[in-house]
This record gives sequence, C-alpha cells and structure tokens, in this order.
Amino acid sequence: MPKSNEIYLDYAASISANPSSIHSLGVDAKKKLENARGEVANILGARTFEVIFTSGGTESNNLAIQGVVLASFSKKLPHIITTNIEHSSVLETFKLLAKRKIARISIIGVEINGIVDPKKIKKQIRKDTMLISVNYANNEIGTIQPLKEIAKEIRHYKKINKRKNIFFHTDAVQTANYLDLNVEKLGVDMLTLSGSKIEDAGRIGVLFKKECVSLANIFGGGDQEGGMRPGTENLPEILKFSAALKSAQKIKEKEYRRLIKLRDYFFKKLLKLKNQNFNFLVNGDLKNRLPNNVNITVPNIPSDLLVIELSARGIMASAKSACKAGDGKASYVIKAINKNIKETDGSLRFSLGRQTTKNDINYTVKALSEILTKLKKWYN
Repeated sequence: MPKSNEIYLDYAASISANPSSIHSLGVDAKKKLENARGEVANILGARTFEVIFTSGGTESNNLAIQGVVLASFSKKLPHIITTNIEHSSVLETFKLLAKRKIARISIIGVEINGIVDPKKIKKQIRKDTMLISVNYANNEIGTIQPLKEIAKEIRHYKKINKRKNIFFHTDAVQTANYLDLNVEKLGVDMLTLSGSKIEDAGRIGVLFKKECVSLANIFGGGDQEGGMRPGTENLPEILKFSAALKSAQKIKEKEYRRLIKLRDYFFKKLLKLKNQNFNFLVNGDLKNRLPNNVNITVPNIPSDLLVIELSARGIMASAKSACKAGDGKASYVIKAINKNIKETDGSLRFSLGRQTTKNDINYTVKALSEILTKLKKWYN
C-alpha cells in the first residue's frame, strides 16, 4: 500500500502496484518481480530472461508444446514426440494438436517398469520432428525418466543430421522438492514447474525456455513476460514461489534421504501384507522413482471405494492424478504399464511429505489391512 505521504490514483491498473506501471510503486514492484525471476533462474542454472511466470503447470506445458508447434507451423505439419504416461496437460495437448491437424504426433510406450527407453525415442525422430516432451518424474507412479540419456540421443541425432531446431521439454512439476533442476545438466531446452507441488509456494507456474527456442505466443493480450504470457503478473504469488523454491533447495538432500527411508519402509510393510495373502501389485520401478511415491493396484476393488475407506480412517490418499480423479475410469498410466488391468481394478497413490512419520506409515498399513480384509469378502 502507498506510504502516508503518497496518493495512489492508479487503481485502474491494479489494486496494488502493477509491475508494468512506470511510477515509483510500479518500478519497485518490477524490481521485486525481476529479483524473484533471478532467484528462480539461479536455481535452474539459467539466465533471468529465460524464466517465464505463468498461472500454473498446465499453462506452462501448453505454452511449451503449442508454442513450439505454432512457431514452426508451415505447409508441412511439424512432428512432435511424447510418452504414453505423461501428465494429461501434456498428453491431451498432443492429442488435441493432432485432432486439429496442427501437428503429427508419436506417442511412445514406456517399459513395464514405467520408464521409457531412450533408444525408442531416437528411433521416432524424423526430419520434421520439432519437439520431444518427456516428464522428469511421473505424477502417479513416481518413476524418474532418464532425461540425460534422452538428451544425449537427441544431441547425437542433431549432430549426425545437422539439425538445430529439435527442442527437448520436460514437465518437472513433481521433482522440485527432490531432484536436480539444473537445466544444463539435464540437457533440456524447456522445463515446467508449478507452485502447487512445493510447500508454501504461490499458485503460479514457471516455464524455463532456452534463448534458442522459438515460441509463438498462444494467447492474445499484452506483452508481459517477454511477450510470451500476456496479463498482469501475480507478484505476491511469484514472491511466495521464489522464496519457497529457494527454501526447498536448502533441505532437498536431507529430506530426500529421510523420505527414501520412509518410502522403502512402506514398501517392506506392504510386502509383509502381501505375504499374508492380500492380493495387490506395486506399480513402477522400485528404485528409479521419487522418494515420496508409493503406488499399488488392488484387483477387483474400485479405486474410489478404497480412497473413501481410507478417508473414513483419517488417511488422505488418491487413486490417480487429481486432474483425472472422479472420472470413474482406471488410470491410463497404470494401464500403460500393465495391459491386464481392468476398469474394476483399483489403484492407490500414497505420496509422502515433510510432515509424514513412521507412525503414519504403520497406521496406514494397518488400516489398509483392515480395509482389504473387509472388502475382499465382497470382491474376491
């Protein structure tokens, strides 16, 4: 708010200082905005002007994917590549572009452990390929993709075929609390983040875009965020995001080690439960996965029923991505790694956090045992 000796008569621009205004309050807001941008860029190992603030991860993914396609669109449709277990904001955008005949797409199936083979990606690259998008870690089963190896295959193809305009994007929304975000080390040209997955962060998104990447503005409006994202920047949320991301990096290694122990303890308890003739499957690679992710499938018991039963005992878990929750269908991610999954088979995603304790795990496994004992009489 203005100081006592100032009169604020710019409410048409914003109820607080607008970073695009040229008066003193606007200049101060702009300085805070760029400082926050610089802090995020520093964590990513990027340059300040390569960081774009958006409304969230979905917008960032759309800007990356549609932006590249529209920037390269000509009489010949651009070709783009992704995997079959991407977040819906990536996978559905790919399908939408194909439906609208704006791009040709290739969707590569991951292996049974939920990890894509980099060689399969390289085999799909063609002369008209413009974009490859692979998530850093899956939002449902937590599997971590070999981004560095994929980037190496892309670089090799570009070198042999003398190509420059093939760009590599990753949705890193699930990884900010746990994995390395240095874009040079990962070998990516674009990277998506979201404040919704970082404790105490603002409800905004980030798209890192390397300077060499040509993106078309997919929106109409002003020229904020380097002309890529029109609309007044949400400064309070951006400041919260940069502070929370910075804080998360300070405790990342310690929290990673703590959660790895809890996650593996969870798996051991579940294995004991399975040995007691409880029928369920563990989804995804047990090692190459996020430290906070545990995902199982229970045959013949609907996911929603399992979630409700857990909730009744004070345990909040999910069946799949919140974006697809409540659609009554089996998870497309689980179906992608297990062809035998039926619509009646239920999946559960347990995701651990900073407040999770060993006692929480013990209570959850005990509750799950009670639930399966109760429900297997009905469904087996």
